[in-house]
Amino acid sequence: MATQRLNTILNHLTPAKSGLSAITQKSPDDVVITLAIRTPLCKSFKGGFKDTPLDYIIYSLLQKVIHKSRIDPQLVEDICLGNVSNGGSAHIVRAAALAAGFPNTTAASSVNRFCSSGLKAVQDIANQISVGSIEIGLAVGAESMTEGGDGLTKPFHDEILKCEEARDCMQPMGQTSENVGNDFNISRESQDRYAAESYQRAERAQKAGWFADEIVPITTTTKDPKTGEEKTVTLTKDEGPRWGTTYESLSKIRPAFPDFGDKSTGGNSSQVTDGAAAILLMKRSKAIELNQPILAKFCGATVAGLAPRIMGIGPSIAIPKLIAKFNLNLQTDIDVIELNEAFASMAVYCLNVLNIDHAKMNIRGGAVALGHPLGATGARQICTGLSECRRQKKKILLTSMCIGTGQGMAGLFVNEQL
Repeated sequence: MATQRLNTILNHLTPAKSGLSAITQKSPDDVVITLAIRTPLCKSFKGGFKDTPLDYIIYSLLQKVIHKSRIDPQLVEDICLGNVSNGGSAHIVRAAALAAGFPNTTAASSVNRFCSSGLKAVQDIANQISVGSIEIGLAVGAESMTEGGDGLTKPFHDEILKCEEARDCMQPMGQTSENVGNDFNISRESQDRYAAESYQRAERAQKAGWFADEIVPITTTTKDPKTGEEKTVTLTKDEGPRWGTTYESLSKIRPAFPDFGDKSTGGNSSQVTDGAAAILLMKRSKAIELNQPILAKFCGATVAGLAPRIMGIGPSIAIPKLIAKFNLNLQTDIDVIELNEAFASMAVYCLNVLNIDHAKMNIRGGAVALGHPLGATGARQICTGLSECRRQKKKILLTSMCIGTGQGMAGLFVNEQL
């Protein structure tokens, strides 16, 4: 440890030659990830979690965290849950943690920044660790879209509605997708071709077993909708990938939001999904002390705002902002990119505008094929991206997503399992 401290001091005295060499240096004070796991992603309303409430999904995943990490639960000082739809999420995560085996000394909270909530939870825990508020924390992203509840129950106050951009915050997500398609000439064909590729990548990854090291099996019960009979099932794989999907099959699907446009469909938009993911974080020095495996270094994350009516292009604003903060080059320094496919419209836009090499982005498919459990996605992307980095023996992971009401967020990680 003393040698590591000395190297850290020397690194400060000798400035890094580039942004890449700076983020790949190791310090005892680095915030690192020692566990990144997720549940299978299941189809809302008809999939494996359709009869499983959010609290049980979280409870089951927290049990897996304790079992797989082999960490003493008493050492975990805080748990932060990213969730969008459930107004009782703060109650849920606290109760689920206690039932799963964490002591009452482990605090808990919830955050909601829509589709980035999972990444926001990671950022929240990492920031606490970085400034010394806690030593070990757990970030969770979870959503039961079967339960729903993320929509506005009533319009804003009349005074707020006098502002056009405030009114735009009420636009349905499908409308914002059609806005992106129409404003930036993202054709239906390009969206369907992109979506077909997402499905084909997910199929290839699933058949090859690439998801195995990120998914933990969850045992729950399902109810037959006709007979009411309950049975116990163990869920082990994502339900979203539809093997054999082609551009031709997607091109036959009718538009999903005909009131707003004719480009976004159920085939080229993200799936409505239930699922959860968990990320365990601590300083490098603590991980070494506890003999915890260091999967990756969390470098940081940032958020950016933009016009609510085109919220989908948020990553095209957040990614350059994050890249600039770390003095990196998106084309040459980043190895793997997980960009949430809320809609193919925004994915195609970001791919083109940022000049991203598609071979690096969503290598195992994205939300179009895998699903998008709103609060879980930001944490799920980390699980998938780090797993892909390990498979390819690549170092630098970037994750990003658009955010309802007009925002984008991005996170940066260094894989250390080479």
